This record gives sequence, C-alpha cells and structure tokens, in this order.
Amino acid sequence: MLKFYQWVNLRHYAGVRGRSLIMKYLLLFIGFAGLGVQTFAQSYNTAAGIRLGTDWGLTVRQRVYENITGELILQSSLQREETAITLMGVVHQPLVVRNLNLYVGGGVHKGWTSEAVGTEKLKDPFGIDVMAGVEITISKVNLSWDFKPAINISGGEKTFYSQTGISLRYVLWKREKYEWEKNSNRRKKKNSRK
Repeated sequence: MLKFYQWVNLRHYAGVRGRSLIMKYLLLFIGFAGLGVQTFAQSYNTAAGIRLGTDWGLTVRQRVYENITGELILQSSLQREETAITLMGVVHQPLVVRNLNLYVGGGVHKGWTSEAVGTEKLKDPFGIDVMAGVEITISKVNLSWDFKPAINISGGEKTFYSQTGISLRYVLWKREKYEWEKNSNRRKKKNSRK
C-alpha cells in the first residue's frame, strides 16, 4: 500500500498518470469501505412517481427484503406507438451512505402496440429487461437515473431497445426495521459484549 508521501511524490513526478493512480486507489478504498460496513441500501419501503426519458410513465418500488425491491413500471414510448408494463426485481447496494445507492435488476415486460408494417399489424411485444442505475433519497423524495435495455423475445418493431430514464418518486412509506432485522441487531450487540 502506498504511503501518503509516496502519493504526493507520484502526483508531483508522474503528472496525469500519478493522479489517475491516486484516483484508482481512492475508488478502491471507497469500494472496500462500503463493502465492510453492514448497512441496508434503501431508506424507504414504498415509493411511487414518474419516469421520464426515452419512454415516459409511472413507477412504483416496494421493498421486499433487506436490500431488494420489486418495481412496476407502466410506460409509453415517445419513439413508437407502444405501451408496456414491466415487472422487475432490483438489488440495491449503498454507496457511502444509506440514502445513495447503486442498483441492478432484471425482469419481464409485456407491451401493446398499434403500429403496422405495411398493411400488417405488429405483434404485441413480450421480453426481458435488465436495469442498472443510481438513486438518492432525500427526506420523502427519491430521484434515480438508470439504463434499462429491453430485449423482445416475441413481437415489437425491433428485438433490442436501449432505454434510459430519470425517475422522480415520492416516498409513501419510510423504511422501518422489520422484526427480524431488530433481532439480528440485538444478537450482534449481545455477541460483541462477550
């Protein structure tokens, strides 16, 4: 591990390369520090709001277990004549504090389209989705940005859609610890006293 004076020397003598090395070590440190702390990712149980981006619509997130939420998205496309409903499971990982999270997830979508190719109407899309993003919750407001590619298994105009969106949600139900979480914390405190 580099000592502080070595970092300063690297930065002074190596210029930009030294700075990028410092940033790599700093990011590595923050990453390991985040893994070592046992925290629960999201600070809400239920949040609902709007989603704007390549598609627009409504979104609802419900915590189902520690750092796992289920998300329901009802969206309409700005690029196609299509409406879809998506159901996803999302895993949250806290980033420095509980209110700032990275998340990844996956799920399925079912769409309805009124588009036609020539004289033939397109088949309604059905497929799988994956999602990765970042979110922050301040008081009762949850703001997130995500990248959500969708792959149509059947139907739709194309097989692959690349979607991004910003979701603004209102926290309907703040997170309270479930009974099993309270008992888990009591056991940890009890074991640490021994």
